[in-house]
Amino acid sequence: MPADDIVTPGGISIPSSSMTWRFSHGTGPGGQGVNTSDSRVELRVDLTALDAGGDVVDRVRGVLGDSIRIVAATERSQLRNRETALRRLVQRLDVAAAVDPPRTPTRPTRASVKARLESKRRQAQIKARRHDLGDDA
Repeated sequence: MPADDIVTPGGISIPSSSMTWRFSHGTGPGGQGVNTSDSRVELRVDLTALDAGGDVVDRVRGVLGDSIRIVAATERSQLRNRETALRRLVQRLDVAAAVDPPRTPTRPTRASVKARLESKRRQAQIKARRHDLGDDA
């Protein structure tokens, strides 16, 4: 297990004290070794302990909640599954911390403006015909 804090490329610091590791028997390839080795890795991280600047922690906790659980059991080796779990954790934190760029409003197309005005004109003609029928009676 890593003894140091982990820092994501986005600058989020994950204290090692906030990470809890569990190991269990994996499933899948590995032959008889699957029954004896604890290669499946479960990583739980308390997101209340994250350290980052600004409102990054609030954004991450808003998306992921107060804790996150990551399970890795694809590899035959516990070490590789640990590395996979840490890689997934870093990726999820950075994705959750990302800010969506504001939408740039665009002008309506010429065709959509023309269609809208044509529709308004047709609707006005229909309503105008209603009034003409009422005058004859």
